[in-house]
Amino acid sequence: MSPAVVPPLGARIRQARVERGMSLRALAREIGVSASLVSQIETGKSQPSVSTLYAITTALSLSVETLFDARDTAPTALAPTAAPSAVPPTVLHALAAFAADPGRRIGPLVGAGERETLELDSGVVWERLGHVPGMDVDFLLVTYRPGGSSSGSGGLMRHAGTEYGYLTSGELVLTLGFEEFVVRPGDAVCFESTTPHRYRNDGDEPAVGVWFVFSNT
Repeated sequence: MSPAVVPPLGARIRQARVERGMSLRALAREIGVSASLVSQIETGKSQPSVSTLYAITTALSLSVETLFDARDTAPTALAPTAAPSAVPPTVLHALAAFAADPGRRIGPLVGAGERETLELDSGVVWERLGHVPGMDVDFLLVTYRPGGSSSGSGGLMRHAGTEYGYLTSGELVLTLGFEEFVVRPGDAVCFESTTPHRYRNDGDEPAVGVWFVFSNT
């Protein structure tokens, strides 16, 4: 996989929550998790699962794209971090570039070693494949590691938008409503994301595919 450049996800979630005047406990109640988990996500001590991340973005009226796009963040909104010397200079450089141009276009060509990456809970990795400013679209290379799942608790998720996916390697099990599908290399899926769903990798090799989620709300 390409080297990870991880945006300050927790700090951005906290900033969005504070801007909306929502308390940490109120957000936790809204998405059905503990306040402790929300706190750990905001401080970078824990990463959200795919389902929790979508629940947070729905509750805060955010698109996933905005979690990749950097905004100027006040010092009080930043999570505690390690000493600057512990942060790789390449990551610091990338984050500085994000803040300098929050509405930038990603592309038209994105090299394999240039992709921005989010490491989520439950063995899921999202790599951003491109972005056109003003378009509310998530264009991602998605990896489910062996045993990985979109929900650590096994629950189904739902969120705004329409979801399209194409699996290039490995195998995924898609639960969609009351049905279950085995997705193999070369298979494609498409459905309204408001339908309760979950992905999991029961195999012993990573499942990798290209996903395109269009928020049509």
